[in-house]
Amino acid sequence: MNAATLSNKAASPDTDAQTLLNLVLTSLDDSKAEEVSSIPITGKSSLADYIVVASGRSHRHVNAVADRLLRDLKDDGRGTPKVEGMPACDWVLVDAGDVIVHLFRPEVREFYNLEKMWNAVAEGEE
Repeated sequence: MNAATLSNKAASPDTDAQTLLNLVLTSLDDSKAEEVSSIPITGKSSLADYIVVASGRSHRHVNAVADRLLRDLKDDGRGTPKVEGMPACDWVLVDAGDVIVHLFRPEVREFYNLEKMWNAVAEGEE
């Protein structure tokens, strides 16, 4: 393999992660998720390339946003991601592989303040 081939192979996962992130952000926008924040953690954590945090106005809205996201991921051929928290819908975690999505009711989001922790990781303040 030449250097260009290796470079393309190395760039491929990033491109796929960016495509997945765009799909997630579009889905969240379409379902009227609020205060959507994406945090790049490529190279900072082996969990994923991006963390996305968003809010829903109520339990019902969080559930609807999560359902829409799961349907959009499946329709795009990305299978069924791992999901936690759907019964209560205070905090729903959707693990889509390269992108992990946290959906919260506003008061739960404020309590856990994940953005502060993940932004510190992204900025290298571990």
